[in-house]
Amino acid sequence: MSVTTDAGSRAPSRDAASVGPGGGLSGWLASTRASLERPLTPYYLLLGATGLLLAIGMIMVLSASSVDSFTHHDNSYYWATKQLMWVVVALPCAWIATRLPLRLLRFVSWPMVAVSLVLLVLTQTSLGVSVNGNQNWLGLGPLQIQPSEIAKFSMVLWCADVYARKDALLGSWRHLFIPVVPVTGLLTVLVLAGGDLGTALVLFAITLGLFWVVGVPARIFVAAVSVVSVAALYLAASSPERLNRITSFVNPFKDFQNSGWQAGHGILGMASGGILGKGIGASQQKWGNLPEAHTDFIFAVLGEELGLVGTLLVLALFLTIAYAGIRVAMQSEDLFIRYATAGIVIWLMAHVIINIGMVLALLPVIGIPLPLVSYGGSSLVPELVALGLVIGFARLEPSAAAALRQRRQARRGEPGRPAARSAVNAGARPRPRS
Repeated sequence: MSVTTDAGSRAPSRDAASVGPGGGLSGWLASTRASLERPLTPYYLLLGATGLLLAIGMIMVLSASSVDSFTHHDNSYYWATKQLMWVVVALPCAWIATRLPLRLLRFVSWPMVAVSLVLLVLTQTSLGVSVNGNQNWLGLGPLQIQPSEIAKFSMVLWCADVYARKDALLGSWRHLFIPVVPVTGLLTVLVLAGGDLGTALVLFAITLGLFWVVGVPARIFVAAVSVVSVAALYLAASSPERLNRITSFVNPFKDFQNSGWQAGHGILGMASGGILGKGIGASQQKWGNLPEAHTDFIFAVLGEELGLVGTLLVLALFLTIAYAGIRVAMQSEDLFIRYATAGIVIWLMAHVIINIGMVLALLPVIGIPLPLVSYGGSSLVPELVALGLVIGFARLEPSAAAALRQRRQARRGEPGRPAARSAVNAGARPRPRS
């Protein structure tokens, strides 16, 4: 009787704690923490955030490009249709990437870097195409591709393979820098030869981020940042047009009619959106005032039409991808997966920071698109394939692979393994794909 009374007296106290002051919040936090700790959480977060960003991107490309499409192509859906075609091409490629064997990925990373170098060299020949003063495009019949976007992807995979092979030797600075620094330096020089300082800075950010991940000493890290910063300032000052664009971001309205035109109208678009925005399709800046409205400055149109709520949603989705990617990298025992995932996250987040910084006039205008949202097949396809790889890596995590296997068995009506045995075997690494 006393046991029943004690149990009954304790139960209300637990209920009271759960609904008392702060109890509801603490319960919600505990539930959220438990959900985030589930093995398949990174997998579903990556799928959901990528899909939502892709959908938002298609809507915003259609809205932001409608005026330019009608003006120059007599068809309001011209750029949106082309973007949809690239999505149709990219999605199957991303699906295939989720199932590629690790051995194949590591093998093809070497010829991919070689192909990227060749394509970048070809941009400086008669096959190269100049766009907005930068000769970093390659004309291949009816298609135009930007080899530097392929170079980012191939460089991440190649550096991950090199560092995974040399893990035991990374205590020596020679093995840290060779052959990574010469190859990435050559890629960067070829990109700079085409006049694309923004992409060169992204390549540097990827290299620097991977240095940090593999454990480069702080003094070498700081020295590398200093050298590249001085080089970037010198390159910026060597071109009067580039220098005007870089210096005008501090106060774009000082020279609003010239160098500050794009940054100034980006700020006006963001400021006029308010909390909820003007509504999809209601942007005023896209009517000829904002250059590159559907590419580099699509975030300004998004802020004008969807307001603060829309911009915060997009930021939250990118942070979700970063969180899930970092978790995949930290939980993986495979060094290639760890370095490749970290490199992909660094690459995409560098794009996000630079692009949004440009629109908010916090950074100079250097022509970097917003991943998955801005128009452009040359950037969209590598980005989706890279995210497909990270999603595939999330599936390889031992407990995630076990959970997926149990779900497949449940759907087929097959008897599953006993819970205790499954829990024990959840930590066993699945047989590597080959």
